[in-house]
Amino acid sequence: MPPRSLVVASALTLGLVAASAGAATPARRVVSLNPSLTQILLALGARDRIVGIDDRSAQQEPELSQLPRVGGLFTPSLEAVVSLGPDLVALVPSAEQRDLRARLEALGIEVLELPNITLEELLRSIEVLGARVGCAQAAAARVGEIRASFAAVRRATSGRAHPRVVFAIQREPLFVVGAGSFLDEMLRDAGAVNAAAELGGPYPRAGLEWLIAAAPDLILDASDDPQDATEYWSRWPSLPAVAAGRVVALPARELTLPGPWVDRGVWRLAEAIHGPLVPAEAPGRPGARADGGPRAPASPP
Repeated sequence: MPPRSLVVASALTLGLVAASAGAATPARRVVSLNPSLTQILLALGARDRIVGIDDRSAQQEPELSQLPRVGGLFTPSLEAVVSLGPDLVALVPSAEQRDLRARLEALGIEVLELPNITLEELLRSIEVLGARVGCAQAAAARVGEIRASFAAVRRATSGRAHPRVVFAIQREPLFVVGAGSFLDEMLRDAGAVNAAAELGGPYPRAGLEWLIAAAPDLILDASDDPQDATEYWSRWPSLPAVAAGRVVALPARELTLPGPWVDRGVWRLAEAIHGPLVPAEAPGRPGARADGGPRAPASPP
């Protein structure tokens, strides 16, 4: 089973359940039970609709720190949620949330389940949630910008060598980006061969024997381990990536959260893999100006 930090960001089920997503009256009082959904609401301009959040969302979004908290991602309090009088509870489906959803619906509270393992699920989640809170136009625009950026990254990297990459999301035990996740799609579009795709599953656990046999040309490390990435991976000098000095530490929050800024993440990945891309102001790059002027900062607001 993948580390809980990745389960937080990824659904355990693949079906999209969007109860009453097409309702005529937009939801006005939303409780968000996942950081990715909270970030989507903020990106779409629906800050005023959020009346309660999970503990992780409060940690990641300082501007919401004063909102009522309803508990952890896997241990939200039913009583705390109900006390806020929500007309919508948004969550990423997981085994831990099944009972909560059933109990909320029994009380007549609408629950919107939004899977986000794959890129298409994530984009659909943005559209469905946006429509449900009356921000359909903003959601469509954000999805369009994401698609344009992914297409631009593919064009910018298509003529470059595609290195064999291991993308580590946890070191001990080692969990990596496997096949089928939005991060796997980001790797491929950014011009890399995902060595762990052969393991199956979005975030498989990998052994040392496999790692050595995989012989990655590049190691991307988005773990939260405080030890320096280059220092940590140097214990395996036979790995081509280590021998060539191609170990790159990446900020997990900017890349592993399936949120509304994955277009910025895919550019970050592409430059980690290939170095600065030319032209730097490629169409579709977040913040790029059509006149070739300076780009805006690539970090989320």
